[in-house]
Amino acid sequence: MPAQTKGTGSKKSPSLSISEQEYKKVAKKHEPARPLVANCIKAFFVGGFICLIGQAIQEAFMAGFDMTSKEAASPTVAVMIFISVVLTCLGVYDKIAQWAGAGTAVPVTGFANSMCSAALEHRAEGLVLGVGANMFKLAGSVIVFGVVAAFIIGIVYAFLGYGGGHL
Repeated sequence: MPAQTKGTGSKKSPSLSISEQEYKKVAKKHEPARPLVANCIKAFFVGGFICLIGQAIQEAFMAGFDMTSKEAASPTVAVMIFISVVLTCLGVYDKIAQWAGAGTAVPVTGFANSMCSAALEHRAEGLVLGVGANMFKLAGSVIVFGVVAAFIIGIVYAFLGYGGGHL
């Protein structure tokens, strides 16, 4: 029940006279300790296990379809993306990510999970303005970074003479 002043019946506003620094001290004192070493170990092993699965898939392509390592790379990435999207749709990938933390952010599977999660979250808003617009908010920045980085590296290679003679 709200506090009332005597006689008038109006509500009292609580006066907060705590500074920002004092608040941070109190908040830090009550913050639970993070198991940093345990989190790093979990992330290391889960990320390594994801990479191990990718390597097993690549070896299967190489053995089953008589591919070289370079030829098996693209279908391996496609299968890893597919697995990540299926696990995201089933809600499994997010549970693994909550437990393992950064270990699930292995580039291909983590990116696929991020895009799929955004698509699932905004599907009620429609295909274009919901799924398309929100899914590519994340992808847009990654694509722009990739294009700019490739351009800069291409310029550096051209000046160093590794341009392949296309100038």
